[in-house]
Amino acid sequence: MVAILEFTVNAEEFLLGGTLEQASGVELIELERVIPLGDQSIPFLWVIADDFETFERSVRSQSAVASIDQFGVIDRHGLYRIEWAIDPPNQLIDGLVEANATLLEAHHGERWLFRIRFPAHELLTQFYTYCTDHGIQIHVERVVPLTQRPRRGPVFDLSPEQREALVLAIDRGYFETPREVTLDDLAADLEISQQALSDRIRRGVQQVLVDSLSALEDE
Repeated sequence: MVAILEFTVNAEEFLLGGTLEQASGVELIELERVIPLGDQSIPFLWVIADDFETFERSVRSQSAVASIDQFGVIDRHGLYRIEWAIDPPNQLIDGLVEANATLLEAHHGERWLFRIRFPAHELLTQFYTYCTDHGIQIHVERVVPLTQRPRRGPVFDLSPEQREALVLAIDRGYFETPREVTLDDLAADLEISQQALSDRIRRGVQQVLVDSLSALEDE
C-alpha cells in the first residue's frame, strides 16, 4: 500500500540542511529531486534569492561542497545542483534513495519539512528504521495511507501550509474575477513573503488538479 510520510527535521541532522543553513542571501530553498549517481546522491534544489552570487559563494566556501552548478534562473528562482566532496555525502537523503521514496515537497523554514511518497508501507518503515539506526532525529507530522478513493470525491493530499494558503485565498476572493485581494495582502496575513505564498498556492493548485484528474480516470 502506497503511503505518504510528512516529517520535519532540524537542519543540522543532515548534510544538505547543515550546508544550506550557513548560506547567505537566500529567501527560500526547496529541494527539487535527488539523483543517485555512483556513490553519491546528488541534490537538485530551487533557490529564491535576489543575490545568487552571494549564495553560490557562501555554499562553495564550505569544505563539504565539491561544486555547485546553476542551470538557469526563472523569475528569481535559480535551479542548482550540489556535488559533495565527502563520503558518505548525506545519510538522510541516502535513506530516502534506498527506500525508493519519491520526494513530493521539501523546503526549509525554522526546520526542514519533507513530504515523501513510499511505494509500500514496508519501505516507509525501512526508512524510519534507517533514521533510527543512523541517529537521525525526525519528527513525524503525519502518515497518510493512499487507499482507494472514497465515492464522495477525491481526497486532496495537501500539506498544512498549502491548505492554509488555498483556504485563505478562496475566503478572501483571490480567485474571483476581478480579484478582491492581492497576493501581497495574503502574504502579509500569513507573515510570509509574496514569493513563498505564490509557491504554496501554485503547488496546492497543482496537487488538487492531479488528484481530481486521477479520481476521474478511476471512475
